Amino acid sequence: MEQKGSSWDVVEQALGLGQMEEEGLPWALGVVLIEDRVETDASFLLHQLLKRSLSSNPSNTIIFLAFSHPFSHYDRILRKLGCNLVVHRENNRLVFLDMRLLQCPDGDEGKTRESGLVALYGKIRKTIHALPDDKKNFVIIMIDDVSLMEVAANGSLDHILDFLHYCHTLTAEFKCSLVMLNHEDIYSNMERPTFILDMEYLADVLIKAEPLVTGLATDVHGQLMVLTNKICHGQGSSRNKKHNFHFRVKENRVEYFYPGSRT
Repeated sequence: MEQKGSSWDVVEQALGLGQMEEEGLPWALGVVLIEDRVETDASFLLHQLLKRSLSSNPSNTIIFLAFSHPFSHYDRILRKLGCNLVVHRENNRLVFLDMRLLQCPDGDEGKTRESGLVALYGKIRKTIHALPDDKKNFVIIMIDDVSLMEVAANGSLDHILDFLHYCHTLTAEFKCSLVMLNHEDIYSNMERPTFILDMEYLADVLIKAEPLVTGLATDVHGQLMVLTNKICHGQGSSRNKKHNFHFRVKENRVEYFYPGSRT
């Protein structure tokens, strides 16, 4: 991950993370939605936010819902970034839930059986309640692939939205954050992509990773749009700001910079 004084700072400033951490506050980000496409995979943002959350504040606890890859995948990537997930898991700072084999009943069956996404929400809530009181407000829930939740829920988008709304109540109750990655172009064939619109409406921070409008470039791999909305930083005030960056993915790091700042 990028260190202080590096290009990661521009993203940190857009999210307001530095100020929160300097004041010893939890990540008051609410719901963060990262949207990407096939041409511009944004999983690197999830990796960097995962490391940032584990390295920034010793009170942070991460509940990671892995629908896309096993623990070994993330451990290998985070080790390249200088973060040992095994140690954090052993210290109970990382609760890693491998959801790839989750099966969630649909229809009437889903209303009568304590399983699937209902049980998952119950487990998340139980995990938070088991934390010491001084750490309950420092929880960050991460979902590595919302689109694969549809497979686990047997195609029920309504059940997924219900689950996300339940998690949203946790951000209000415990002041925790929910960070999720979703692939926007999967839903591009829908006549009315209401699922995407519902998720974007739920988000306090929307990060879109897109290809360059001018086409492929050797030194720029894509562009990020960061839209912060309805974020409160202890003052009861809200913000609605838009930030645009370009990025370049390298083997062990990602460079972020403002458009036109490089030649």
